[in-house]
Amino acid sequence: MKYMARRFTAWAMAVFISMILVPLSCNAAPSFDGKTAEIVSGIEAKYANKSFSADFEQASRLTALDVTEIAKGKAWFSHPGKMKWAYESSDNHEIITNGKNLWIYRPEENQVMTGDAAPFFQSGSGGAFLADIRKIREEFIIEPGKSGKNFAQLMLTPKKQTPELAKIRITVNLPGYEISAVETENIYGDTTRFIFTKITFSTFDEQIFEFTPPPGTEMIEMD
Repeated sequence: MKYMARRFTAWAMAVFISMILVPLSCNAAPSFDGKTAEIVSGIEAKYANKSFSADFEQASRLTALDVTEIAKGKAWFSHPGKMKWAYESSDNHEIITNGKNLWIYRPEENQVMTGDAAPFFQSGSGGAFLADIRKIREEFIIEPGKSGKNFAQLMLTPKKQTPELAKIRITVNLPGYEISAVETENIYGDTTRFIFTKITFSTFDEQIFEFTPPPGTEMIEMD
């Protein structure tokens, strides 16, 4: 079960983390209604070329087995494509990338998996909206979801679906346009929902996006 959970977590992260691997550009013309365009523009202005951190809670559900895995921790992001996810659940581990190299470090097992970031995250490349809004405008059908006084949702359906990514739901806090939740779904109905809190936009030492294995750490190369 623990092995399955790890593979499920890896799939969930692959779909989501790829959302920040490409620098932001806002040149494409929107093809959606005025209110939706306003929300997209607000997200662009909020996140373009910014460094930020947030606490997160992740709920990954494997529909076929009726299994839900809950995890939480803190994440740091910096463009282009740099991030660190520090999990504080029972399966403590870190996922770190400088935009090119990837490390998945499990201190309790004295083990680190290393590889090229791009192949690992490419399964969710169509959802790269946090760093390249053109991916939304060019590759997704964008529709408004639920809305209220203090929030709004965007429903993203890929024009070309893949098994890993069938739809994305974004929840945006208003009027600040902070993304408080992201939920992805694959063609099998498996879902991963990230809830973000304590979102802070600030600069920080980007050495946190590099990783030097402690002496004696087992190194495993990912294909």
